[in-house]
Amino acid sequence: MSMALQVITSNRKKFSEMKQILSNIEQLDMDLVEIQSLDPHEIIKHKLAEAQKHHKGEFIVEDTSLYLDAMNGLPGPFIKWFLETIGNKGLVEIAEKLDNHKAHAITMIGYSDSEGNVEFFEGRVDGKICSPRGENLFGWDCIFMLEKYERSWAELTREEKNKVSMRSKALKKLKSYLDKRG
Repeated sequence: MSMALQVITSNRKKFSEMKQILSNIEQLDMDLVEIQSLDPHEIIKHKLAEAQKHHKGEFIVEDTSLYLDAMNGLPGPFIKWFLETIGNKGLVEIAEKLDNHKAHAITMIGYSDSEGNVEFFEGRVDGKICSPRGENLFGWDCIFMLEKYERSWAELTREEKNKVSMRSKALKKLKSYLDKRG
């Protein structure tokens, strides 16, 4: 991996987390049309195709979803819209009313080489929805807790989170793939 990969995201916090695992990346702040789908693969493929219309080279895009067991997997890829409408408080209320706090989070990373070939890398963590804990700096971090932890994502240090997060798992798979390619 000689040239820096371009990560398409406008989210500086997300990019900062990614940079700790993949040091040879650059942020490309580009607005892409994002389709709505229950399938993160379709969302990623569309984002990469849109990026290739505007720039050439190798790109990384990602989509992170939160799935509540009590809602048969929703909000999933629609988490952004749930946060904008009902917020973290509403998600906690749903888990409480349906008496099921189990949840899992998935980060799907799409990598496109300069010819437009796409590879997918997935990271998953299982956890539960908890009452808001910690400083709410990043999405739903204050209401998600891994099964083995007694702290929410928001209460973990960046280093602790990067060791176990779904994003770090997906990025480590991508890094291994890129290292093998040379």
